[in-house]
Amino acid sequence: MQMKHPLWDLLEPVVEEKGFELVRLLTIGAKNPTLQIMIDRKDGSDIVVDDCAKVSRAVSEILDEKDPIKDQYTLEVSSPGLDRPLTKPAHFERFAGWDAKIETSVPVENRKRFKGVISRVDDNRNIIFEMDGAEYVIPFEDISKAKLLLTDDMLQNAPEAEEFEL
Repeated sequence: MQMKHPLWDLLEPVVEEKGFELVRLLTIGAKNPTLQIMIDRKDGSDIVVDDCAKVSRAVSEILDEKDPIKDQYTLEVSSPGLDRPLTKPAHFERFAGWDAKIETSVPVENRKRFKGVISRVDDNRNIIFEMDGAEYVIPFEDISKAKLLLTDDMLQNAPEAEEFEL
């Protein structure tokens, strides 16, 4: 999988202490960058706005104390969403049977892009992936980017979104 963000080891314990899993940590942009933190509940239930606020406050405290980002930046804490990134073998296990898109850093059977269904994760951390009637064995370490695909089936099985009046 991609290299770990330089702040991962600093922020993951803070997120975990609040009862969440750090799914992705990404810096977006060069001038006035955004530090994007995606969190998920360890029990798999839905993230709510208060969860993001709780993690944002805790992360802000440690970032203010340690000051690892010298320039101005924006902190963004969110849920992974329905088309969530898959950043750990456990994510692939959890979403076995779901449609996904995977990109690899090196060719696997002469390809670097895959779009199909996650079958399972084997004992060697290989992702077993079905695409176009064929099965591919993709080493987790070779994955540079992966995410679930938004499908009609996923939308039908997703929890109802709350409606807000403006």
